[in-house]
Amino acid sequence: MMAVNVPDTFIDNAKVMAKGQVTIPKDVRTVLGLDNGSRVTFIVEHGSVRMVNSAVYAMQMIQAEMAGEGEKAGIASEDDVNDIVREIRSEGE
Repeated sequence: MMAVNVPDTFIDNAKVMAKGQVTIPKDVRTVLGLDNGSRVTFIVEHGSVRMVNSAVYAMQMIQAEMAGEGEKAGIASEDDVNDIVREIRSEGE
């Protein structure tokens, strides 16, 4: 895979075709990490649209939803996680 240096902020445009289809410019696909078959999510806010990689967006939503849950459950370190995994594995023996 070739490294591409694309700035964080740039402007590009595309033409809307008869069926509402738009070709996402290559630089935009690169920044979003989109490949053939990737899915995108459109977020409409105050008359503007953001397009994001659906997989990345889903992970961000899960992380936001789960923020602080580890601390609530008393999990404060990687060692705590490893202890829980060992405990669960030993239950199956």
